[in-house]
Amino acid sequence: MREAFNWHEEAEKQWNDRAEMWNSKSRTMWEEGSRKTIIPFLRKYISEGSHIADLGCGDGYGSYKLFQEGFRVTGLDLSRDMIDRANAHSNSEELTFVQGDLTDLPFEKDSFDGVMAVNSLEWTEVPYKGLEEMRRILKPGGKLCIGVLGPTAMPRVNSYRRLFGERVICNTMMPWELEKMALETQWTHIDGHGVYKRGVKEKHIHDLSDDMKQALTFMWVFIFQK
Repeated sequence: MREAFNWHEEAEKQWNDRAEMWNSKSRTMWEEGSRKTIIPFLRKYISEGSHIADLGCGDGYGSYKLFQEGFRVTGLDLSRDMIDRANAHSNSEELTFVQGDLTDLPFEKDSFDGVMAVNSLEWTEVPYKGLEEMRRILKPGGKLCIGVLGPTAMPRVNSYRRLFGERVICNTMMPWELEKMALETQWTHIDGHGVYKRGVKEKHIHDLSDDMKQALTFMWVFIFQK
């Protein structure tokens, strides 16, 4: 008989185990790597001074960058170890962190002007529940900046063992699936852009449709509106 499997507990354990590794590279990702375009993109649609929830904040470096850009930020992560590291970034009431589950957020309805969720919805057992929770905590008209891994992202190896019938903590939702789910659940699609591996140049993708561009991405970043 297969042992009882608790996605939430296993995900928390895995991210506690990854915390030191993640902490060692998160600054580089936000400053010059795959996440460097996200906050400038977000700033086009969410006004300075807004209160943003950073869901799946990890060690909090992205939250810290948002705070530096003039936002009030509440970061949330499933991992206690990550939250302990994130608190090292904060000495202000305008930048706070809390441990919690993306599919059962510890926030009141209509609490935030904006939400940022980068590579976090993939780590939920049922992404629809996470998307609905994001809607619940956003104020009417609030914006969601959400990044989801594309088909060329090597972290997809986390889901490989599913082929053997093993339970894995990483679903294989694709960017076009997230977009379809958002549109079916009454979000408004505002904008999006791709993050590509180094071998992909603008000349390679210039004339492609969005779905073809998404097929080449390491990550696709959306802006949706509630």
